[in-house]
Amino acid sequence: MRRNHARFFLAGLFGPISAVACVSSGPAPTGSTPSPVETDVSRLEALYQARTDSAFLTVHEADARFMTGMIHHHAQALVMSALAPHNGASESIRTLTSRIINAQTDEISVMQRWLRDRDRPVPEVDASGQMMGGHMHMVGMLTPDQLDELAAARGQEYDRLFLTYMIQHHNGAVDMVDVLFATDGAAQDDFVFKIASDIQVDQRTEVARMQRMLDAMLSRDNSSLNQTTRSR
Repeated sequence: MRRNHARFFLAGLFGPISAVACVSSGPAPTGSTPSPVETDVSRLEALYQARTDSAFLTVHEADARFMTGMIHHHAQALVMSALAPHNGASESIRTLTSRIINAQTDEISVMQRWLRDRDRPVPEVDASGQMMGGHMHMVGMLTPDQLDELAAARGQEYDRLFLTYMIQHHNGAVDMVDVLFATDGAAQDDFVFKIASDIQVDQRTEVARMQRMLDAMLSRDNSSLNQTTRSR
C-alpha cells in the first residue's frame, strides 16, 4: 500500500515541479546564482503550491498531530543549535548547526502553513526556537536538565554534548515518522507523506554524520589521554 502511494505521489509531483522549473529556466542575471538555502526554500514552496488541492481533503488526526509535534521538535533543535556561536563551538559544529537552523526553520514555516490552511491550531516559534506556551515533550527531546547542561557547556565539551544530544534528538524525529507511517490511514496527504519522508532520510543521514564526528572526537580524546599517561 505504501509503495503504491509513493508511486502515485512521484507521478503527480514531477509534473507540477517541472512546470515551475520551465517557467524559471531562462538565463539568470550575472551574479544572481541562488544559494543552497534559497534553492531549498524554493523547492519547499513549489512543492507546497503544487499540492494545495490536498487542503480540501479530510485531515487525518495523526497527520495533524505529526505536524504539530514536529514543529515543537524542530523548534528545540533551533534552541540547541543557536547556542553554538556563544558557547565556543568548533568550526565544524558551527557549520552543522547553521545547516540545521536553515533546514528546520524552513520546514517549521511550511508545516505551520499546512496547519493554518486546515484551520488547525498553529504553534508559534520565534527565531531562536522559543515557543509561546512552551515546548511539548516529544520522543527524543531533551529534558530541561539536559538543556541546562548543554547551555552551560563551553568549547569541546559543548561540541561533545551537542553531538550526543542531537543524535538522540534526530533519532526521536525518525521514531515520530515511523509512528506516523504505521498509523492506519495516515500520511495519505501527499505533502505530509513527502515532508515526513524527507525528514526521515535527512535525520538518518545527519545521525550517521554526527556519529562519525563524535567517534573521531572521542578517539582524539583517548589518544591524548594515553599520551599523557605514557609521558608520566
